[in-house]
Amino acid sequence: MRRTPLKDRIPGGTDGRRMLLIGFIDKSGTGLWATSIALYFTYVSGLGIGQIGLLVGVSGGFGIIGAPLAGRLADRFPLTRLLIGGQLLRAAALLALLTTDTYALLLLYSAIGAVPDRGTNVLTKLYATRVAGPERVRYQAINRTVGNLGWSVGGLGAAAALSVATSTAFQLLLIGNALTYLVMATLTLRCAEPPAPVRVAAAPGPHPDATQPAPPTSPWRDRAFLLFTANESVLSLHDSILQVALPLWIVHATDAPVGLAPALMVVNSVLVVLFQVPLARFGATTEAARRLLVPLACLFAAGTLAFAASAAGGPALAIAALTAGIIALTFAEIVQATVSWELSVALAPAEAQGSYLGVHALAPATQRFAGPLLLTGVISAGPLAWPVLGAALAATCAVQSRLVRRTLTRPSLSVPTATVSEH
Repeated sequence: MRRTPLKDRIPGGTDGRRMLLIGFIDKSGTGLWATSIALYFTYVSGLGIGQIGLLVGVSGGFGIIGAPLAGRLADRFPLTRLLIGGQLLRAAALLALLTTDTYALLLLYSAIGAVPDRGTNVLTKLYATRVAGPERVRYQAINRTVGNLGWSVGGLGAAAALSVATSTAFQLLLIGNALTYLVMATLTLRCAEPPAPVRVAAAPGPHPDATQPAPPTSPWRDRAFLLFTANESVLSLHDSILQVALPLWIVHATDAPVGLAPALMVVNSVLVVLFQVPLARFGATTEAARRLLVPLACLFAAGTLAFAASAAGGPALAIAALTAGIIALTFAEIVQATVSWELSVALAPAEAQGSYLGVHALAPATQRFAGPLLLTGVISAGPLAWPVLGAALAATCAVQSRLVRRTLTRPSLSVPTATVSEH
């Protein structure tokens, strides 16, 4: 049997493949710079630990507005122009750091750069949604896999540069990341503007949704979508569990060696690369994605129970339980990403798709702020807190499933839609 060429198995055609390359370059540059931000401000700018913490925290908080702002603009302007503008602004804000060691200016430039950085994630997702059509879940899975590979490449490059540990090396890493934004902007210029979706009018005759009121066009007035987004912030906790709780739990509550933490993070990355795309087919429709909330609840429960068991005593048990827990939570991460991609688009009215996805992007941002605080509390409370957290996550899955089933009485973007080009 003749195999389909790889390029033909990627949704979105030439523009879809080009945007995947842009995503790879983006994550490579971010991986190059993200691991050296604190060291740059320490060795080049001469900042203290407290100053660096405040700078990163303030710029991160300021950057939260980038997601809803980008979504709002995407409903009014062509996506490609917004992407190019965001990439150029990211490059300019980053290069501006080279011009000063004044703390107020470093804070200002970092905050300015954080806005398009967060906004670009929304615009990229929206572009994928439009260019890949009904295959958007598969496309996003491929994009996430490519992004993980990009992070790895960038991280290896940063590790090589940081072995030198000179001011020049840190400055070259910053310039290297800025150059990736310029390359991305150049490639985006060659991408066609994808058509914006418009819902097909309902066929004449009785319709089960005929008595339903028209959905609000602003996500801020859509209570169901705001609740969905709030639930999403809870279901995104796997990120803080892996990034924050895992190393702290290993050190403070188990007999496992400290070196197990980075090893398990490698396991996480490898599993995501191997399984994100194959498993995406199980959430390719709205109803299929909603049904995945049941196995997601089971994975959360299994992972948190394994973390609790790792504190029972002995290095062998700790290593085995933590490994099992990471495997379960990695598959929870994969499933949750698939569910989130499909349902967030399905719940968004076509006429306000950008605004809705911009608000939805606040879920991971909220989790990144609140998650570490919550999980340090779980660690302090001891092993029994993990099953409680698992039960809370499973209950959130149940609430989310019921909410989505009730809300999706209006037409879903998973069914065929008519489209018109943006001009």
